[in-house]
Amino acid sequence: MPEVKNPPLPGESGRWIRFVTARPRLSLLLALLVTVLAVVAGGGVAERMSSGGWEDPAAQSTYAAAALEREFPASQPNLLLLVDAGPGAGAAGVDDPAVAAEAERLTARLASEEGVVGVGSYWRTRLPALRSEDGRQALIAARVPGDQKTATEVLDRISPHYRGEHGPVRVSLGGPVAVQREVTTTIQEDLLRAELIALPVTLVLLVLVFGSAVAALLPLGVGIMAILGTNAVLRGLTEFTEVSVFAQNLTTALGLGLAIDYALFIVRRFREELAAGQDPAGAVGTTLRTAGRTVLFSALTVAVALSAMAFFPMSFLRSFAYAGVAVVLLAAAAALLLLPAALILLGERVNSFDLRRLWRRRRAAGAAPDAAAETGRGWGRAALLVMRRAPLFAAATTAGLLLLGLPFLGVKFGSVDDRQLPKTAESHVVQQQIRDAFPGSPGGGLTVLAEGASGPAELAAYKDRVALLPGVVRIDGPMATGPEARYAHFSVIAEGEGASPQAQDLVGEVRKVDAGFRTSVAGQAARLVDTKQAIADALPTALALVALATLLLVFLLTGSLLIPLQAVLLNALSLTAMFGAVVWVFQEGNLSGLLSFTSTGDIETTLPVLMFCIAFGLSMDYGVFLISRIKEEYDRTGDHEGAVRTGLARTGGLITAAALILAVVMVAIGTSRVTNTKMLGLGIALAVLMDAMVVRSLLVPAVMKLTGKATWWAPGPLRRLHERFGLSEGESVGAPVEPEARPEREKVPVGTA
Repeated sequence: MPEVKNPPLPGESGRWIRFVTARPRLSLLLALLVTVLAVVAGGGVAERMSSGGWEDPAAQSTYAAAALEREFPASQPNLLLLVDAGPGAGAAGVDDPAVAAEAERLTARLASEEGVVGVGSYWRTRLPALRSEDGRQALIAARVPGDQKTATEVLDRISPHYRGEHGPVRVSLGGPVAVQREVTTTIQEDLLRAELIALPVTLVLLVLVFGSAVAALLPLGVGIMAILGTNAVLRGLTEFTEVSVFAQNLTTALGLGLAIDYALFIVRRFREELAAGQDPAGAVGTTLRTAGRTVLFSALTVAVALSAMAFFPMSFLRSFAYAGVAVVLLAAAAALLLLPAALILLGERVNSFDLRRLWRRRRAAGAAPDAAAETGRGWGRAALLVMRRAPLFAAATTAGLLLLGLPFLGVKFGSVDDRQLPKTAESHVVQQQIRDAFPGSPGGGLTVLAEGASGPAELAAYKDRVALLPGVVRIDGPMATGPEARYAHFSVIAEGEGASPQAQDLVGEVRKVDAGFRTSVAGQAARLVDTKQAIADALPTALALVALATLLLVFLLTGSLLIPLQAVLLNALSLTAMFGAVVWVFQEGNLSGLLSFTSTGDIETTLPVLMFCIAFGLSMDYGVFLISRIKEEYDRTGDHEGAVRTGLARTGGLITAAALILAVVMVAIGTSRVTNTKMLGLGIALAVLMDAMVVRSLLVPAVMKLTGKATWWAPGPLRRLHERFGLSEGESVGAPVEPEARPEREKVPVGTA
């Protein structure tokens, strides 16, 4: 093969590439040092993370809950001890003298525990809501104040002394603080299992993609560094803000998946340039000017999509914004700064330990073509087929995606509860027993905080007005802080479960009642109403940010007015199957037995926002890789259809392989026993596969065929703006050359390897 001279390094690109490749051994040594520090810094991160953060801190329900905890801790129990009288109690059940004596002893002991307030029990209050309808079980309720970390420490300290057999009774622990503790523990265990599943399967897929064991290990190594860096980033974030424990699962998956995606494109382009005759340094330079720029654009688009969650007030979503952006940039940095150094040192040895050599020898005996080239030709032929019948493929694909998304029209939003946990989890068992066997809702209902009432008569008049509202079963209270009754509260028991539609409607009606003094409504239904309103208020701003930033970035990459619009619309269309599946499976309960989860009949309110931001960003990830290669080919040849065909031929197999690898990581996350994590992992895996295999393979070439050369049009002012500020993807910039001037090595598409 004739020698190919390395092209010069222009401007900013040259300085960047020289910086990256000047001292590769020193770069890798520093990377190893940073990795070791990340392992140390990221230790114990899960213990500092929160399973809460679902509520709006500025909402009325949040204010009321904080005031009630301060003034009436017993009104907001978050720890429940389920006392089972057992068969020895006879017909008396929990009223048996021996059972009552032991329960009273446990109640007194719990009241004396440091860090526990507001202790009450059925045996002290005789409230019917604290006794099961069959009389065999009753509750001890308490409040563990403080943030989640403090409450968890108290629970860990006291729970061994209460759980289990105590003479004639058996005690199990439930309540929100116990649920949160089990969620955190379960997610930690599931994350370790997911990593043990994902890493070996990912390695096998990388070997199938590259053939070479050395080439396959490079993306995996970058991914592992991203995981360790992710933990360090999350640990640092916990010093400044509340970070959801769910973020560890998903950002670890994103760190691994995106690092592997970026490394795949870098290594693949490097091997292609080596095969074209460049030396390692020149191949790295060309790779960074082409695939490297694409990776940078891709990381920016994913980061923009994730940053939109910072516009929502819930710390659950904000934590994903902070951690997600950091992780995406970390994955891109590893691929763009450290991987090139390794490639320079390896050179041609990147193709060492070819594990497909025997297979290729057998194929060679039959004069079979090279597998990679054959794969590329297959994608090229598929693109030609789609473009020949572009109207049919565009209409059928669009209709199919919209049909798959139809179940989302029936979505019902709810809140997180114990049913996120496996059916065998202790706190889930306790809460389910309370739902099934106890009258009313001992841990639910609405709580109305009253401030500044003139006296008992005014409180009584307000209570009477609330009691007349439809859906009110009964009102308990008021309970006041003292003779002046500056603070008082009522417990309003509504029809249905704690966050039922009836209870949500009742929240609005209670808030409309004229009291003559300040009132605030707390409780599960009130939190849900406020959360839905907070999301509705912030959603237009977040969507506008994602759309405008995506339009701008894709315009800077392509210089086209139409391609950014296509990218936004087609990416949004690719998410329909995910949203439809989420409702059909997790809300309606289809496949609940196969996937081992308990359907609550609704979807947690913040999850669709989270899934949209992540899946949209990942869709743009693959969209940028395809569009940038098509743009490179169009700049080189001026042939629109040929650019689409060649772009898909050169990236189709690689995008599919990257999507499969990321889907494996997400499916491993989806094996979690916590329903929300399962939903996130499996839903995003479906979105990634639909985007890579349907939208990028069928819809994009069909739409680009229909739009023709108008795809690349931009009005004069925008064209001049792009000439000044845009970034070119390819090796050459300027007017397109004629197709016959295309270099010989570009005529035959190559595949994924």
